[in-house]
Amino acid sequence: MTAQKEKVKSRLNPGAWVMFTSLVIDLIGFTIILPLMPKLLDHYSLTGGASISFLESTVKTLQETLNIPEKFNSVMTGGVLGSLFSFLQFLASPLAGCLSDCYGRKPALLVSMIGIAASYALWVVSDNFILFVLARAVGGISKANVSLATAVMADITDSTTRAKAMALVGVAFAIGFIIGPVTGAAFSAWGIDSNKGNWWFWPAMFSLALTVINFGFLAVFFKESLPKEKRAKSLQLSQTLNLVNPVSLFKFQLADGISKKDLEKLKVLGRVYFLFLFLFSGLEYTLTFLTHLRFNYNASQQGKMLLFIGLLMAFFQGGLVRRVKPGKEKMLALIGLGVIIPSFVVVGLSSSTTALYFGLALYSLGSAIVIPCLTAMTAAYGRADQKGAVIGTLRSLGALARAFGPLVSSFESMLILRHILILFLGDQYRIGGSALCSFI
Repeated sequence: MTAQKEKVKSRLNPGAWVMFTSLVIDLIGFTIILPLMPKLLDHYSLTGGASISFLESTVKTLQETLNIPEKFNSVMTGGVLGSLFSFLQFLASPLAGCLSDCYGRKPALLVSMIGIAASYALWVVSDNFILFVLARAVGGISKANVSLATAVMADITDSTTRAKAMALVGVAFAIGFIIGPVTGAAFSAWGIDSNKGNWWFWPAMFSLALTVINFGFLAVFFKESLPKEKRAKSLQLSQTLNLVNPVSLFKFQLADGISKKDLEKLKVLGRVYFLFLFLFSGLEYTLTFLTHLRFNYNASQQGKMLLFIGLLMAFFQGGLVRRVKPGKEKMLALIGLGVIIPSFVVVGLSSSTTALYFGLALYSLGSAIVIPCLTAMTAAYGRADQKGAVIGTLRSLGALARAFGPLVSSFESMLILRHILILFLGDQYRIGGSALCSFI
């Protein structure tokens, strides 16, 4: 009888599966663009326009100043765009979390879906670079749904089910990486074969359609996870300054009333989370550019590579992280950190697809473990009316790390590689700086 009670107690709330489904739908739409990014930038570069010409001239000036090979310009341009998206997400995530603490998770999620839909609608009609940048900017501001979903998971779980729920978020990411990039690559190949000038139209429309479906799904099936009696009474004006202040975020000042001991633990977790994602995002965002330049991968090959990563992440998160026992998250996170370090080196130095895929296997294992475990550990702190602020702050620190990670990797690592890799390893190792800079 006791075993039966424990089994029932460890069973996930049905709301977790609703959020999981919503995240899968959202992340498929979000990841469709990943294998298309190098080609999109090539397209806008060829078609020209004052905005991209200005960006390219700025990048070219830096390239000439730092004496970086010209073929890396697209990597650096991509790093700028990736940082813009994540910086805007950094500004939006904690605000959305705090508002959801006051007004509920469901309204905040639905507003986020409307913004994401608007960003895809802009992408549909982005026949020039400035509209594409605007679409990415709107998407960055609106992309608070993941932090809100994590707050929902914290609302409806306890210490026995929290790691399992956070692993479910990770599995949703893995499924997104399995389906989204392959779908984007298929749309891209079809557009090329059909000689369509605006070949991005259908992938953008597909992402838009998924978001509309997701909005309807949440409106019908998601039941508010934060009852009115557990909500924060108001959002203090003084808190709004902390939403965009990195110092305040690292101190978790938005979560008022947490004990000093718990607050110190939150600060440590926040710093670890930031540092990990700062290093991790450099490889994550520039990976498709690396393979595009070094191995001449097209969109289809990029899709297959991201499919490989997604399948492994789903396997590790579904088979390993989901089964972690309460209190063991720290140990598993340390294992993940230990595994991901050599993955940066292997990917950065890879000169064959075999070496590349071996490095990506290590990368998949490490990323599948670390983020869910750190999130689960963080979600254990704070009252019900503080979960949105705590998780929103953590996600915002992650977005801040992602805002600087791609930018630093795409610029600084190329300079590092010029003085280290070319000197010791030869000219064929010029690409891969993002990975090795993360390792260094």
